[in-house]
Amino acid sequence: MNSKVPAPKPAASVEAFLASLEHPFKREILALRQIMLGIDPAITEEIKWNAPSFRTTEHFATMQLRAKDGVQLILHFGARKRDTTGIAIADPHGLLDWLGPDRASIKFVDIKMLDARRRPLEQIVRHWIGHVI
Repeated sequence: MNSKVPAPKPAASVEAFLASLEHPFKREILALRQIMLGIDPAITEEIKWNAPSFRTTEHFATMQLRAKDGVQLILHFGARKRDTTGIAIADPHGLLDWLGPDRASIKFVDIKMLDARRRPLEQIVRHWIGHVI
């Protein structure tokens, strides 16, 4: 069994995807991308599930671009099923909407909301990636 993590696709493919993207929340998508990439130098990106996806050693966050009322960031603990018992993510601002024991979402309806939630988002993501194996 090969345990090597595949190399992420070059950021150029994300750039090309975003350049051709027609979306009512493109401004928010681009801003969220910059925030995510600025949180930690270990974070890289690629297109997965037809949207920008972020990883360190594993994918941990993917934008959900299908929503009609904003942009959603889905946080998860990697592609493989794992026991998340005992993992607690600090969320003092109540940004996380838990979709299951191993994934949550944060929604941004406009650039003002994204700007207002930037610091709490950065704290959540820093904490989250500490649990991604």
